[in-house]
Amino acid sequence: MDNRNRRLDIVLGLAIAAFLVVPWYRIEGGFLGFGWLGGFPSDAAGAPGILQMLSHGRWWLIAALALLGLALAARFVGDPMRRGGLLALAGGLGMLMLSLQGLAIGFSGWSWTISETLFGALADGQPAMGAGAVLAGLCFALIFSFGLAERGVMKGDAFVVSAISLLVFLVAIFVFYPVVSMLVGAFQDFDGSFNPDGFTRNIQDNSIWSLGCVIGTERCGVAWRTLWLALMTASGSTLLGLAFALVATRTRFPFKKGLRLLTVLPIITPPFVIGLALTLLFGRAGVVTEGLSDLFGIEPGRWLYGLTGIWIAQVLSFTPISFLVLIGVVEGVSPSMEEASQTLRADRWRTFWRVSLPLMKPGLANAFLIGFIESMADFGNPLVLGGSHGVLSTEIFFAVVGSQNDPSRAAVLAIILLSFTLTAFLAQRYWLSGKNFATVTGKGDSGSHIALPKPLSIGVHLIVIPWMIFTVVVYGMILVGGFVKTWGLDNSLTTEHYSRAFSIEIRDGAIAWTGVAWNSFWTTMEIALISAPLTAIVGLLTAYLIVRQKFAGRELFEFALMMSFAIPGTVIGISYIMAFNLPPLEMTGTALILIACFVFRNMPVGVRGGVAAMSQLDKSLDEASLTLRATSFRTIRKVILPLLRPAITAALVYSFVRAITSISAVIFLVSAEYNMATSYIVGLVENGEYGVAIAYSSMLIVVMIVVIAGFQLLVGERRLRRENRVAGITTPSPSLPVHPSSSHQEKTA
Repeated sequence: MDNRNRRLDIVLGLAIAAFLVVPWYRIEGGFLGFGWLGGFPSDAAGAPGILQMLSHGRWWLIAALALLGLALAARFVGDPMRRGGLLALAGGLGMLMLSLQGLAIGFSGWSWTISETLFGALADGQPAMGAGAVLAGLCFALIFSFGLAERGVMKGDAFVVSAISLLVFLVAIFVFYPVVSMLVGAFQDFDGSFNPDGFTRNIQDNSIWSLGCVIGTERCGVAWRTLWLALMTASGSTLLGLAFALVATRTRFPFKKGLRLLTVLPIITPPFVIGLALTLLFGRAGVVTEGLSDLFGIEPGRWLYGLTGIWIAQVLSFTPISFLVLIGVVEGVSPSMEEASQTLRADRWRTFWRVSLPLMKPGLANAFLIGFIESMADFGNPLVLGGSHGVLSTEIFFAVVGSQNDPSRAAVLAIILLSFTLTAFLAQRYWLSGKNFATVTGKGDSGSHIALPKPLSIGVHLIVIPWMIFTVVVYGMILVGGFVKTWGLDNSLTTEHYSRAFSIEIRDGAIAWTGVAWNSFWTTMEIALISAPLTAIVGLLTAYLIVRQKFAGRELFEFALMMSFAIPGTVIGISYIMAFNLPPLEMTGTALILIACFVFRNMPVGVRGGVAAMSQLDKSLDEASLTLRATSFRTIRKVILPLLRPAITAALVYSFVRAITSISAVIFLVSAEYNMATSYIVGLVENGEYGVAIAYSSMLIVVMIVVIAGFQLLVGERRLRRENRVAGITTPSPSLPVHPSSSHQEKTA
């Protein structure tokens, strides 16, 4: 009871502060700028909630304050069930009241006609919610969670209930609310009135559903083109990712560090730069195309511009994501199971096919799903290489910003795309349902992984080595492009582009960042370094709740998370603009909207990686910790997280690089004050400054490699301590550290 009172007292204290001492509404200069202190508390712009009610006529806030009073009264109730019920009631109604009054009242008064009919016209409206209102909302969510925990929900575990409640609260705000705001536009005219004609017209459009390519009369509709491309990309990236993971963990390949670097390079490069490099290689005037024309007289073609070129670029871009997901899964397969198979006289091939590969199913399924969704949502590669073969993401973009100016069509295309990705998710769930893949337990696990069957080893090397060479060539083109004065016209070498972008001068004894790229560079680094750990925390916590906890609505919750990842970035960007440009939450033009977009768009990668890795951790580890009276939070920190280091690294790396390289959503959300690197590079390309654009991209690649190496050193490796038994049929895995005198038991406490 003391612990319950202590945490409740802290939250109630914060809620009181939200009403009494923190500005309730949004401050134009920013809350952290502290410019509001000059007129505090009398100035209406920076007044706390209590003064907004008493002095500035915002009487509708009284309901929220009364509910806080109810929570304070419940604090002193002795009966746990009654106390929990009052806290849950106060917290739930508090969140509801804050949401309703925020949506119903805008700058000039009522936003809803029915509200004005019921309560009469308002003399004045209200600005967007500020620090006080947001803090009060979070406190109400925690009060609601504590109330449910005291009534025995989730076995009275306040941490688990609070985590679920806060994640649902945040997902509702940053996933559902923007998407619903945008989809409502499918049934509205430009004046906001209801009109379903646009939706009906677009859902029946032949250019979306045509199957003319099957009978050879015309090309297929954009929906089927996108679906076929996504299936091919997911298959290719998953197979290549598995090949990379096997070479990195199960062979004596001498260039494993170089392999790991090359598999990371494609995801730390802006997608349009990879498309540009492929164009320089295989375009009509590309190096390879002209070489083949000179040597063999082959007529230059346009084969690169279409689905083939997009597929090559997407496989190059998304294979590293599959590798990051699969390497932890491949390492986690128990050597003792493989040794048991060989003890029963199974050969290496049969052991791999019947034992090792089935245990990798969670990782393979998740890698395929991520590749499928990434292909569906990809915007940069189709924009550069698609030509006339548009896909859903580019069609949505042009439906909004092009000459069509048809938000209804964009919404319809987004619905179709979402239906494809959710179908893939359901298929994955069905494939994995009812199966157990736990291989990492609290028991001793001795031995080393078996060597790959010789034909398989040769096969993966034949795949990996040419792909490594191809990747080196592609990035060689990118690097050379930054030192060429004008590609194709003047190929003389120069450092002018780097000097213009990143020049530094000493003025009056201080460093002056005079390069044109520095402002966007520092903004990008700041936002990426803030959003990456937040993404990893939220994603892995969500994975823990999905895999380890059973609660009502868990399936729906997982669907909601995939929604943010499945919808193209163009739609995410537009929906954020539509949702957060006016009260109740106004964030456009700030760093906060960029951070929120990155966290909730990239979080599903942390979720899928965490789910794949956690599926291999036996639940007895959690149960043993909880039996020894450890809290759920301590169990996660001491037991689960050390065994999830590959997933943590994957989440950090992916979210960091996506925050830097993302373009489709960012292009709508940047402002003059917060301009991201990718949008700045797009501006350079539009102005024909290709050399500076490639130089900037090259610098970003170098910086991201350094930061990623720092993440890996900070997180470390998962240490599955295993005995290194001498056996002719096994080879030691250098990625699994082995202490010569150590016991093979897991150190989990």
